[in-house]
Amino acid sequence: MDRNIRTMGDVLRLLDGLFAPEADRWTREGAAWWDGFYSDRDRPVPFFVAKPDENLVSYLDRGLIAPGRALDLGCGPGRNALYLASLGFEVDAVDLSPAAIAWAEERAREAGAQVAFHCGDAFAAAGDAFAPAGDALSGPYDLIHDSGCFHHLPPHRRISYLALLDRLLAPGGHLALTCFAAGGMGSELPDVEFYRQSRLHGGLAYRPESLRRIFSDLTEVELRRMHDEPPESPYFGEAFLWTALFRRDARA
Repeated sequence: MDRNIRTMGDVLRLLDGLFAPEADRWTREGAAWWDGFYSDRDRPVPFFVAKPDENLVSYLDRGLIAPGRALDLGCGPGRNALYLASLGFEVDAVDLSPAAIAWAEERAREAGAQVAFHCGDAFAAAGDAFAPAGDALSGPYDLIHDSGCFHHLPPHRRISYLALLDRLLAPGGHLALTCFAAGGMGSELPDVEFYRQSRLHGGLAYRPESLRRIFSDLTEVELRRMHDEPPESPYFGEAFLWTALFRRDARA
């Protein structure tokens, strides 16, 4: 029997392996699933539209965030990354799926937008550290934006997520998060049940108090349900999602 666990990275990879392969949406091995998801661009998937999140637009309109360096986690076809670039942000965008990155790059060329797209696992372990996308990403970022990545992580990978924020989010920078809302979409099982069942059931739903506890090292700026935007709106919005804006202490 091999007993090779020595680091937190070893523990996290062991926990990754407790899930059935088809449940994987967060490692490089999960890229094929996402490629299949993005293969039909005409599917009626709400976030396939080339529109930015309504909360992201609101943050900028109200001056809660300002242009700077931005990282878009799980960027998909790039709709939010392109919007940030159009407003003067210097944008890195990362996704596991080559199909999603190819689509995003096509959109960027059509829009004449400058975005640095990276295909890879933003939370990949490297020894005792968690290095994003093979060290292709380097902070600090003034804004880390996540619309739909966090709720596809298993509970133990919140550790990787918080480590990424600690490493890459600038003092005074912001995390803009959109994730499944309990009672709206996603699974509300206790954390331990995901390991017992070896599945994530399409994604984890969160309550406000859970998000506040997970991101307790950051200062809450706003936490609300996403506005339900009609089809003719220039913005994306679905009421089954939470939107949250957190700020890192400027002295961090």
